[in-house]
Formats: sequence, C-alpha cells, structure tokens
Amino acid sequence: MALPINIDELLHGNTVEWDRIELKKGWNPEDVIHSLCAYANDINNWDGGYVIIGVEEENGKAKLPPIGLQVQELDAIQKKLIELSYKLSPIYVPIFQPYLMNEKHILVVFAPAGDNRPYKAPISLSEKRTERAMYIKRGSKTVKVKDGSDDERRLIELTARIPFDDRLNQTAKLDDLNLRLIQNYLKEVMSSLYEESTKIPFAELCRHLMIAKGSDELLRPTNAGLLLFNEHPEQFFSGATIDLIIHKNEVGKDYSEKIFTGSIIQQIRDVLQYFKTNIVEELVVKSAKQAESIRFFNYPFQAIEEAVVNAVYHKSYERGNPVEIQIHKDKIEIWNFPGPMPPINQAMLNKQRVVARDYRNRKIGGFLKELKLTEGRGTGLPIIHKSLEENGSPPPIFETDENNAYFLCILSVHPLTNSVLGQEKELRRDEDKALEFKYLSDINPYLRLSVSEIGDRDKEAIRNSIKPKAKQLLQYCIDPKSREAIFDKIGLYNNTKNFQNHLKPLINAGWLQLTLPDKPTSRDQQYLSTDLGKQLLSFLEEGNTGKTERIAVVSSNIASVGYDAEKKLLEIEFHHGAVYQYVDVPERVYEELMNSPSQGAYFMNEIKEKYNYNKIN
Repeated sequence: MALPINIDELLHGNTVEWDRIELKKGWNPEDVIHSLCAYANDINNWDGGYVIIGVEEENGKAKLPPIGLQVQELDAIQKKLIELSYKLSPIYVPIFQPYLMNEKHILVVFAPAGDNRPYKAPISLSEKRTERAMYIKRGSKTVKVKDGSDDERRLIELTARIPFDDRLNQTAKLDDLNLRLIQNYLKEVMSSLYEESTKIPFAELCRHLMIAKGSDELLRPTNAGLLLFNEHPEQFFSGATIDLIIHKNEVGKDYSEKIFTGSIIQQIRDVLQYFKTNIVEELVVKSAKQAESIRFFNYPFQAIEEAVVNAVYHKSYERGNPVEIQIHKDKIEIWNFPGPMPPINQAMLNKQRVVARDYRNRKIGGFLKELKLTEGRGTGLPIIHKSLEENGSPPPIFETDENNAYFLCILSVHPLTNSVLGQEKELRRDEDKALEFKYLSDINPYLRLSVSEIGDRDKEAIRNSIKPKAKQLLQYCIDPKSREAIFDKIGLYNNTKNFQNHLKPLINAGWLQLTLPDKPTSRDQQYLSTDLGKQLLSFLEEGNTGKTERIAVVSSNIASVGYDAEKKLLEIEFHHGAVYQYVDVPERVYEELMNSPSQGAYFMNEIKEKYNYNKIN
C-alpha cells in the first residue's frame, strides 16, 4: 500500500527535513537496523523518519535520478526488513513501499516513532556478537547511546511515554474520523494513497495513516486523527478552537469575538482567510523626498500565517485553553498555552533563531508540514522576523514566563499605517468638501472605504480623475502583460513619452506593479494590476456589480453565494462582511460548491487561488 506522502516532494526535502531522511545507495542491513532503532526511539519527538534505499546521497541531498535497485534485489530487501524487525527489542515493524521513479526501482521505508521506547538493536549482525545498544539520531547521523550518558537517561525517561497527540482516544469511535476530510488531505498532498482510499477498508486506511490504533475489535482513533480529521474536535478537546477578539478601542470594553471551529486544518485556513480579507491591507504613501510611492502592508500576511500555525502546532490539547488572538488598533497578540518545551526560555526567545529539542505534537506537525502549512524545525520564528523586516514593520516580540505557562507573539502594526488610516477618518468627515487630487495616489484612501461612505460629489470627482485609457490599461493587466502588448491594446506607440504619461503614473499610484521589480528594464518585464488597482476598477464599475442574487448557505466561513451564468460570475459573501466576485467561473464549479458538504473547504481547495477576483464590499 502507498505511503500517505508525495514521494517526489520527499526526495526533494520539501515536506520532511533532511535530518529525518537517510539515503542509501545500496543495501546494508546493519546500517539500516541501527537507523530503524534510532527513528523508533525518536528522542526528539520528530515522529521518526525515512530510509530511502536505491538513492545516492550528494552534499546531504538526494542525487537524482536515482541509481535504483534490481527487481530481484528489491524483493530480497523487503523480506530481510521483516527479519530485521524481529531483531529489534521490543519488536518493531516499519512501513515500506517500493516505488518506480525515472524508470528506476527504489524502496522507501517509513520508520514512525515507536510506542514502546526505548528500543535496542544488535550492535552487529554477526552471529558471534550478541550485544545490543540503543541508537538515536543526532542531526543526520545515527549514533550509539553510551552507557550512563544523558541520552540514555532521557530515553529511559521516555519509557512507554507517548505524546498526547499520538495516544488513543478512549472516548471516540473509528466512525468519528471523517473519510471525506482524509481523502481531501491525501488529494492535496498528491499521495498515491488517494486512489487506493476508495477501494480499501476504512479501518485499514486509518491504520496506514497511523490515525487509529488497537486490535481489530478495539480499533480507536488517535487524538491527532480526531483533531485533523473530525469536523468538531472541540467535542473531544475543549480547547480545540481558535478564539479571535477584535478590540474597537484602547479601553477594552468595546470588542467583538469570533470563534473558529472545525478540524484544526480548517480552523487555520478560516482564520488566515479572515485576516487576508478583513485585516491585512496594502497601503501606499506618497513621499515628498522621493519620486516612487512607499508601498507596505499594515501587517505582512506571512508573519501572521507563521504565528497562527505555530500556535496551533505547539499548544497542548490536553488543556482547555484555546488559541487566543487579540486584534488591537496597533498590534496583534497571538497566545497559546502552555509555552515552549524546555529548555527554551525567555532568553532564548530573544534570539532570532530558536531550535527546540523536543516537540509537543509530533503527529500534528508531520501532517501540517505535508500540507506546507508549516516549515521545517526552527524556521518559524526566523520567517516572522524576516517578513516583518522586509515590510518595514517593527520586530516581533516573543514572550513566556519563568514556568513556560504561555507563549505570546506580538506583531506591531506598520508605523505609517496610522497616518494613512487617519486620512480615511478625515475623508469621512469632509464629504461636502470638493475634492482635488494632486496625485493619483491621493485617491487610494477612498478605495479603502466602502462605497456607502463616499458622497456622490466625491465619487464623481474620483471618476473624473481617471482617464479612460487608465481604466482600459488596468482592466487589460488583470493578467500580466508586456509593455508592447499594453500599448498595442490602448492604441499608442511604445515610447518613453507614452510610458511616462500612461504607465508610470499607475505604477506610482500603486495600481500597477512590475512582475520583475528588481529588473525594471528586462525584456521579460510584464505589468500586473495590484489589489488596489482592482479595487479602483470595482469602484469605477459601481452600479454594474453587486447585483447578483445570493443564497444563504450553512458554513462557518461563507454567509451566502450567488452566480451569474451569463457572465460566469461567482459572488461570495463571507461572515465577516466582505463580498468578493470571482470571474470566469464555470457553472460546474458553482454547482459543486453549493452541493459540497463543506462549502468552506471546497472554496479553499477549488476556488480561492484558481480564479481572479474583485472585492466589492
């Protein structure tokens, strides 16, 4: 049976860290049994690792195409692996599967963390030597544990100790695992197990994914299985939600609250969608000291994504505390309980890179990495630092207490945000004042207001400021277009004067962007309408949009859905109030969305990143 991963991604180190992968050019049973023992002991709670036989290592990575194995050799190795399993103490059987890659046979052996640590392996397979020893992974190397060492003491402490997410849940039944969610996962990670999942017994599928354990009579889900593949894990774990609080003033008495439920995968995606559509904004400021406008985000989305996933991944589901997100006027606070695993403390968190020795949720982490929702070990906090720095935002603040009772991540708003939003407040107060725009970028604050907040005289002034060719150009550049194609479309010569008069003002306003910003004169350069540019187009088309009749749906994310078959226009209203129109959507997609048992999941997988859109409210 196929493994629940994408083998090509595995061989390129995209979803599993190289420290968890051993590449073997050929078959060496003594090396392999020591590696299996080390992965089974899983001293760092990484959830084991992979031994790939038939692939040569080069500079710590897979040398492709693989050298491969002969078919008869492949059969012999699989039989020998079963024999080696019984030489480990206690007995430990890995999962292995042959694959054909570039017309070469390879064998992938998955050695998950064992439930009966510590494990010992023969030091030598020679019949003359009977000594056994514990083995562990230290980086990418397999090492023998010395008697009386700290490593030996740590392994003994882990005797039969299983992380909470990998334990059986005695209150749940196998039917509490959702086949549709499992198949969605397998399809998304492009595992060949997806095709088999429709043919094999459900119990066998769950065993193979290691989300259920026990005898055939008492087969039960693991806690990780319920958290990942049950639509209401909060029924089993009271803290399995994300609570989001939006503060409307500094005092804290005026606030609203949203609680995100569903599988933890869906919670992460719903929360990130909320941030993307309702919180994160691209802002443009015209500087008197330079010709180019300053473009930035109030909060870089990548930093929010890393912080949210980090909280869901590293919290304890044994406790009743949800992940808590507090959105203030000047910062976002993301809390999870308890804090980081020892020996990490506040002093270590003050550094830009922190590498944990132990992980609280080894199974959950593995699944999130396969979905590319989280990166490799020790990369989350550096990514937050880097994305904030690149955006010009203040550095993050990471906090815990002396008992590691909590972990707090604070993301501060970009320092120029308040000045831009302050302009918006002034715009709402001065609706009766006749508008004059010195620069096109002066229009941008109005684009962040809802249409109902702008007076009729102001709307007319904005429309009069946009030349027909500018609108035509932005519409044409919804998809990237070359400079030659653009001027051909609007009927002008491709020369410097027309570039300065027609393209440059839109770039300076933040409505048009270069696809190769670091190479402005490249012959491969193209131009693309930005989100602000699309908002302007929606504003200019006001009166021709927003008339699609919508139908209310039952979803934690989506409030209502409408479809115009003639225009192939899909309109979706979200619970947080935003309305988006997706263009060139086939009627089949609309029907599948409406008939889906989870409209939110279907939207994330089949619509969100696949169709162009405009935000109309």
